[in-house]
Amino acid sequence: MSPTRGYHNYRGRTSKGKIVLAVLLVLIILAALSVIAMQRYIVYDENGRPHLELPQQEPDKPEETPDDLDITIEETKKDPEIRAVQLTETPLTDSAWQERKMSILASSTLAVSRANTVALTVKDASGHVYYDSAAAAAVSASIVQTETSTAAAIAEVNETYPYTIARLACFLDPIAAKADVEGMGLKNTGGYIFYDGNNSNWLDPGKPAARQYLCSMAKELAELGFDEILLTDVSYPTAGKLDKINYGETMKNQNLAAFLEEMEAALADSDVRLSLELPETVIAEGSDNIAGLMLADVAPKVERIYAVATEEQSEALAAEVAAAGENTGFVPEFSADTGSGTAGSYLWLPE
Repeated sequence: MSPTRGYHNYRGRTSKGKIVLAVLLVLIILAALSVIAMQRYIVYDENGRPHLELPQQEPDKPEETPDDLDITIEETKKDPEIRAVQLTETPLTDSAWQERKMSILASSTLAVSRANTVALTVKDASGHVYYDSAAAAAVSASIVQTETSTAAAIAEVNETYPYTIARLACFLDPIAAKADVEGMGLKNTGGYIFYDGNNSNWLDPGKPAARQYLCSMAKELAELGFDEILLTDVSYPTAGKLDKINYGETMKNQNLAAFLEEMEAALADSDVRLSLELPETVIAEGSDNIAGLMLADVAPKVERIYAVATEEQSEALAAEVAAAGENTGFVPEFSADTGSGTAGSYLWLPE
Protein backbone atom coordinates (compact mmCIF):
# COMPACT_ATOMS: atom_id res chain seq x y z
CA MET A 1 0.00 0.00 0.00
CA SER A 2 1.52 3.24 -1.03
CA PRO A 3 1.80 6.07 1.51
CA THR A 4 -0.50 9.06 1.33
CA ARG A 5 0.99 11.67 -0.89
CA GLY A 6 1.93 15.06 0.44
CA TYR A 7 1.71 14.21 4.19
CA HIS A 8 5.35 14.78 5.02
CA ASN A 9 5.46 18.06 3.05
CA TYR A 10 2.46 19.48 5.00
CA ARG A 11 3.50 18.42 8.54
CA GLY A 12 4.88 21.25 10.81
CA ARG A 13 4.03 24.14 8.52
CA THR A 14 2.03 27.23 9.61
CA SER A 15 -0.04 29.04 7.08
CA LYS A 16 0.59 32.73 6.33
CA GLY A 17 -2.99 33.49 7.26
CA LYS A 18 -2.50 32.32 10.82
CA ILE A 19 0.64 34.45 11.22
CA VAL A 20 -1.16 37.55 10.02
CA LEU A 21 -4.03 36.79 12.37
CA ALA A 22 -1.67 36.47 15.37
CA VAL A 23 0.01 39.78 14.56
CA LEU A 24 -3.33 41.53 14.27
CA LEU A 25 -4.40 40.07 17.59
CA VAL A 26 -1.27 41.42 19.32
CA LEU A 27 -1.81 44.86 17.78
CA ILE A 28 -5.43 44.90 18.92
CA ILE A 29 -4.40 44.00 22.46
CA LEU A 30 -1.74 46.75 22.51
CA ALA A 31 -4.21 49.26 21.14
CA ALA A 32 -6.75 48.31 23.78
CA LEU A 33 -4.19 48.70 26.53
CA SER A 34 -3.19 52.09 25.13
CA VAL A 35 -6.80 53.25 25.10
CA ILE A 36 -7.24 52.14 28.69
CA ALA A 37 -4.03 53.92 29.72
CA MET A 38 -5.05 57.12 27.91
CA GLN A 39 -8.53 57.22 29.42
CA ARG A 40 -7.43 59.49 32.26
CA TYR A 41 -6.16 62.07 29.74
CA ILE A 42 -9.47 62.26 27.73
CA VAL A 43 -11.37 65.46 28.55
CA TYR A 44 -14.87 66.34 27.29
CA ASP A 45 -15.69 69.92 26.36
CA GLU A 46 -18.99 71.70 26.91
CA ASN A 47 -20.41 70.17 23.69
CA GLY A 48 -19.57 66.64 24.75
CA ARG A 49 -16.76 66.23 22.27
CA PRO A 50 -13.78 64.34 23.66
CA HIS A 51 -10.22 65.50 23.21
CA LEU A 52 -6.88 64.44 24.56
CA GLU A 53 -4.93 66.51 27.08
CA LEU A 54 -1.50 65.14 27.88
CA PRO A 55 0.22 66.28 31.08
CA GLN A 56 2.91 68.89 30.66
CA GLN A 57 6.27 67.77 31.89
CA GLU A 58 7.87 70.26 34.22
CA PRO A 59 11.42 71.13 33.30
CA ASP A 60 14.04 69.66 35.55
CA LYS A 61 14.99 72.07 38.30
CA PRO A 62 18.70 72.64 38.62
CA GLU A 63 20.14 71.55 41.91
CA GLU A 64 20.32 74.46 44.28
CA THR A 65 23.76 75.02 45.67
CA PRO A 66 23.73 77.16 48.77
CA ASP A 67 25.95 80.19 48.51
CA ASP A 68 27.39 79.75 51.99
CA LEU A 69 27.77 76.33 53.49
CA ASP A 70 27.73 76.52 57.27
CA ILE A 71 29.97 73.61 58.16
CA THR A 72 30.89 73.18 61.79
CA ILE A 73 33.92 71.04 62.52
CA GLU A 74 34.16 70.12 66.16
CA GLU A 75 37.75 70.17 67.28
CA THR A 76 38.92 67.31 69.41
CA LYS A 77 40.54 68.68 72.51
CA LYS A 78 43.98 67.13 72.41
CA ASP A 79 45.57 66.17 75.67
CA PRO A 80 48.90 68.03 75.73
CA GLU A 81 52.00 66.34 77.07
CA ILE A 82 52.76 67.82 80.46
CA ARG A 83 56.43 68.34 81.31
CA ALA A 84 56.02 70.57 84.33
CA VAL A 85 58.33 71.92 87.00
CA GLN A 86 56.88 72.71 90.42
CA LEU A 87 57.77 76.23 91.56
CA THR A 88 58.67 76.50 95.24
CA GLU A 89 58.45 80.25 95.67
CA THR A 90 55.48 81.37 97.81
CA PRO A 91 54.54 84.06 97.31
CA LEU A 92 56.05 84.49 93.86
CA THR A 93 57.76 87.81 93.18
CA ASP A 94 59.03 89.28 89.94
CA SER A 95 62.69 88.94 90.91
CA ALA A 96 62.21 85.38 92.14
CA TRP A 97 60.46 84.45 88.90
CA GLN A 98 63.20 85.92 86.71
CA GLU A 99 65.82 83.96 88.62
CA ARG A 100 63.75 80.78 88.55
CA LYS A 101 63.05 81.08 84.84
CA MET A 102 66.74 81.30 84.03
CA SER A 103 67.57 78.37 86.29
CA ILE A 104 65.00 76.21 84.49
CA LEU A 105 66.51 77.01 81.10
CA ALA A 106 70.08 76.44 82.29
CA SER A 107 69.39 73.35 84.39
CA SER A 108 71.63 70.34 83.90
CA THR A 109 68.71 68.11 84.87
CA LEU A 110 67.12 66.99 81.62
CA ALA A 111 63.62 66.79 83.10
CA VAL A 112 63.86 70.44 84.15
CA SER A 113 65.49 71.86 81.02
CA ARG A 114 62.94 70.20 78.72
CA ALA A 115 59.96 71.46 80.76
CA ASN A 116 57.13 73.03 78.76
CA THR A 117 55.21 74.43 81.72
CA VAL A 118 55.33 75.18 85.43
CA ALA A 119 53.03 74.49 88.37
CA LEU A 120 52.58 77.38 90.76
CA THR A 121 51.30 76.84 94.31
CA VAL A 122 48.48 79.35 94.81
CA LYS A 123 47.21 77.86 98.09
CA ASP A 124 49.04 75.37 100.28
CA ALA A 125 48.13 73.08 103.17
CA SER A 126 48.83 75.85 105.68
CA GLY A 127 45.71 77.58 104.39
CA HIS A 128 47.60 80.57 103.03
CA VAL A 129 46.72 81.91 99.59
CA TYR A 130 49.47 83.38 97.40
CA TYR A 131 47.58 85.60 94.98
CA ASP A 132 45.12 88.48 95.39
CA SER A 133 42.01 86.46 96.22
CA ALA A 134 38.79 88.25 97.08
CA ALA A 135 37.25 84.96 98.20
CA ALA A 136 40.05 84.32 100.71
CA ALA A 137 40.19 87.91 101.95
CA ALA A 138 36.47 87.76 102.70
CA VAL A 139 37.08 84.88 105.15
CA SER A 140 40.14 86.28 106.94
CA ALA A 141 42.60 89.07 106.26
CA SER A 142 45.46 86.81 107.37
CA ILE A 143 44.90 84.24 104.62
CA VAL A 144 46.29 86.15 101.63
CA GLN A 145 50.07 86.52 101.53
CA THR A 146 51.44 88.42 98.54
CA GLU A 147 54.20 90.87 97.70
CA THR A 148 53.98 94.06 95.66
CA SER A 149 55.13 92.33 92.47
CA THR A 150 53.23 89.05 92.93
CA ALA A 151 50.40 89.92 90.56
CA ALA A 152 52.84 90.99 87.85
CA ALA A 153 54.95 87.85 88.35
CA ILE A 154 51.91 85.57 88.01
CA ALA A 155 50.86 87.43 84.87
CA GLU A 156 54.32 86.94 83.36
CA VAL A 157 54.29 83.22 84.18
CA ASN A 158 51.05 82.89 82.23
CA GLU A 159 52.53 84.89 79.35
CA THR A 160 55.81 82.94 79.28
CA TYR A 161 54.23 79.51 78.93
CA PRO A 162 51.31 78.66 76.64
CA TYR A 163 50.03 76.29 79.33
CA THR A 164 50.24 76.82 83.11
CA ILE A 165 49.08 74.93 86.20
CA ALA A 166 47.76 76.35 89.48
CA ARG A 167 48.21 74.05 92.48
CA LEU A 168 45.35 74.52 94.94
CA ALA A 169 45.28 72.78 98.34
CA CYS A 170 41.69 72.11 99.38
CA PHE A 171 40.33 70.70 102.64
CA LEU A 172 43.50 70.69 104.74
CA ASP A 173 43.14 74.34 105.73
CA PRO A 174 43.59 75.32 109.39
CA ILE A 175 43.17 79.06 108.82
CA ALA A 176 39.78 79.06 107.08
CA ALA A 177 38.55 76.15 109.23
CA LYS A 178 39.16 78.10 112.44
CA ALA A 179 37.97 81.38 110.94
CA ASP A 180 34.51 79.91 110.28
CA VAL A 181 34.06 76.77 112.37
CA GLU A 182 30.28 76.68 112.06
CA GLY A 183 30.11 77.37 108.34
CA MET A 184 33.19 75.55 107.04
CA GLY A 185 35.19 73.80 109.75
CA LEU A 186 35.31 70.05 110.37
CA LYS A 187 34.09 69.43 113.92
CA ASN A 188 34.49 66.65 116.45
CA THR A 189 31.55 64.91 118.06
CA GLY A 190 31.70 67.39 120.95
CA GLY A 191 30.94 70.31 118.62
CA TYR A 192 34.43 71.83 118.59
CA ILE A 193 36.99 72.16 115.79
CA PHE A 194 38.68 68.82 115.06
CA TYR A 195 42.46 68.48 115.36
CA ASP A 196 44.11 65.71 113.35
CA GLY A 197 47.20 63.69 114.28
CA ASN A 198 49.42 66.57 113.14
CA ASN A 199 47.50 69.09 115.26
CA SER A 200 46.01 70.66 112.15
CA ASN A 201 42.45 71.55 111.12
CA TRP A 202 40.33 70.79 108.10
CA LEU A 203 37.46 72.21 106.12
CA ASP A 204 34.40 69.95 106.16
CA PRO A 205 33.67 68.59 102.63
CA GLY A 206 30.06 68.06 103.72
CA LYS A 207 29.48 71.78 104.26
CA PRO A 208 28.36 73.74 101.17
CA ALA A 209 30.16 76.91 102.31
CA ALA A 210 33.49 75.07 102.46
CA ARG A 211 33.04 73.71 98.94
CA GLN A 212 31.92 77.10 97.63
CA TYR A 213 34.98 78.76 99.17
CA LEU A 214 37.27 76.56 97.09
CA CYS A 215 35.14 76.82 93.94
CA SER A 216 35.26 80.61 94.15
CA MET A 217 39.05 80.51 94.18
CA ALA A 218 39.07 78.18 91.17
CA LYS A 219 37.03 80.72 89.22
CA GLU A 220 39.47 83.46 90.21
CA LEU A 221 42.39 81.36 88.98
CA ALA A 222 40.67 80.79 85.66
CA GLU A 223 40.30 84.55 85.28
CA LEU A 224 44.01 85.00 86.02
CA GLY A 225 44.84 82.91 82.95
CA PHE A 226 45.80 79.50 84.33
CA ASP A 227 45.02 76.58 82.02
CA GLU A 228 44.79 73.82 84.60
CA ILE A 229 43.88 73.68 88.28
CA LEU A 230 45.50 70.85 90.21
CA LEU A 231 43.52 70.09 93.36
CA THR A 232 45.42 68.59 96.29
CA ASP A 233 44.30 67.49 99.77
CA VAL A 234 40.88 66.43 98.51
CA SER A 235 40.03 64.01 101.32
CA TYR A 236 39.07 63.62 104.94
CA PRO A 237 41.75 63.36 107.66
CA THR A 238 43.53 60.01 107.87
CA ALA A 239 45.52 60.56 111.10
CA GLY A 240 44.40 61.29 114.64
CA LYS A 241 41.32 60.33 116.65
CA LEU A 242 39.20 59.69 113.59
CA ASP A 243 36.36 58.14 115.60
CA LYS A 244 35.81 61.58 117.15
CA ILE A 245 35.04 63.27 113.83
CA ASN A 246 31.48 64.43 113.21
CA TYR A 247 31.08 63.23 109.62
CA GLY A 248 27.43 64.21 109.28
CA GLU A 249 24.74 62.14 107.62
CA THR A 250 26.12 62.00 104.07
CA MET A 251 28.72 59.43 103.07
CA LYS A 252 32.26 60.79 102.82
CA ASN A 253 32.79 59.70 99.22
CA GLN A 254 29.51 61.35 98.23
CA ASN A 255 30.62 64.68 99.71
CA LEU A 256 33.92 64.56 97.83
CA ALA A 257 32.17 63.60 94.59
CA ALA A 258 29.75 66.51 95.08
CA PHE A 259 32.72 68.84 95.54
CA LEU A 260 34.28 67.78 92.24
CA GLU A 261 30.95 68.18 90.45
CA GLU A 262 30.62 71.70 91.84
CA MET A 263 34.17 72.44 90.71
CA GLU A 264 33.27 71.27 87.21
CA ALA A 265 30.24 73.56 87.22
CA ALA A 266 32.31 76.52 88.47
CA LEU A 267 34.74 76.10 85.56
CA ALA A 268 32.13 75.23 82.93
CA ASP A 269 32.35 78.61 81.19
CA SER A 270 36.14 78.44 80.85
CA ASP A 271 38.61 76.20 79.03
CA VAL A 272 40.42 75.39 82.27
CA ARG A 273 41.20 71.73 82.90
CA LEU A 274 40.49 70.21 86.29
CA SER A 275 42.95 67.70 87.73
CA LEU A 276 43.40 65.92 91.05
CA GLU A 277 46.33 64.69 93.11
CA LEU A 278 45.81 61.35 94.84
CA PRO A 279 47.99 59.10 96.97
CA GLU A 280 49.54 56.32 94.92
CA THR A 281 47.86 53.73 97.16
CA VAL A 282 44.37 55.02 96.32
CA ILE A 283 45.06 54.46 92.63
CA ALA A 284 46.66 51.04 93.10
CA GLU A 285 44.01 49.75 95.53
CA GLY A 286 41.04 51.63 94.11
CA SER A 287 39.92 53.31 97.33
CA ASP A 288 40.72 54.65 100.78
CA ASN A 289 37.63 54.39 102.96
CA ILE A 290 39.15 56.46 105.76
CA ALA A 291 39.91 59.35 103.40
CA GLY A 292 36.55 58.95 101.66
CA LEU A 293 38.19 58.38 98.30
CA MET A 294 37.03 55.96 95.63
CA LEU A 295 38.91 56.03 92.34
CA ALA A 296 35.80 55.06 90.37
CA ASP A 297 33.97 58.09 91.81
CA VAL A 298 36.58 60.77 91.24
CA ALA A 299 38.42 59.72 88.07
CA PRO A 300 35.55 60.44 85.63
CA LYS A 301 35.15 63.94 87.10
CA VAL A 302 38.66 65.21 86.29
CA GLU A 303 40.84 65.27 83.20
CA ARG A 304 44.05 64.17 84.90
CA ILE A 305 45.11 62.43 88.07
CA TYR A 306 48.55 63.11 89.54
CA ALA A 307 50.42 60.98 92.07
CA VAL A 308 53.89 60.86 93.55
CA ALA A 309 55.32 57.68 92.03
CA THR A 310 58.36 56.04 90.53
CA GLU A 311 58.87 55.39 86.84
CA GLU A 312 58.41 51.68 87.51
CA GLN A 313 54.97 52.30 89.02
CA SER A 314 53.76 54.75 86.39
CA GLU A 315 52.56 52.33 83.73
CA ALA A 316 50.44 50.28 86.14
CA LEU A 317 48.99 53.41 87.76
CA ALA A 318 48.12 54.88 84.37
CA ALA A 319 46.24 51.67 83.51
CA GLU A 320 44.25 51.85 86.75
CA VAL A 321 43.32 55.47 86.10
CA ALA A 322 42.25 54.70 82.53
CA ALA A 323 40.08 51.82 83.73
CA ALA A 324 38.33 54.08 86.25
CA GLY A 325 37.97 57.08 83.95
CA GLU A 326 37.98 56.36 80.23
CA ASN A 327 39.12 59.87 79.26
CA THR A 328 41.24 60.58 82.32
CA GLY A 329 45.01 60.80 81.98
CA PHE A 330 47.71 60.05 84.53
CA VAL A 331 50.69 62.27 85.35
CA PRO A 332 53.42 60.96 87.69
CA GLU A 333 55.13 63.35 90.08
CA PHE A 334 58.86 62.66 89.94
CA SER A 335 61.94 63.85 91.74
CA ALA A 336 65.59 63.09 91.11
CA ASP A 337 65.28 59.95 93.23
CA THR A 338 62.18 58.52 91.56
CA GLY A 339 62.30 59.30 87.85
CA SER A 340 64.30 60.64 84.93
CA GLY A 341 61.59 62.62 83.18
CA THR A 342 63.00 61.72 79.78
CA ALA A 343 59.70 60.64 78.23
CA GLY A 344 55.99 61.24 78.59
CA SER A 345 54.18 63.57 80.94
CA TYR A 346 55.44 64.36 84.43
CA LEU A 347 55.47 66.96 87.18
CA TRP A 348 59.01 67.48 88.48
CA LEU A 349 59.08 68.12 92.22
CA PRO A 350 61.71 70.23 93.99
CA GLU A 351 64.51 68.36 95.69
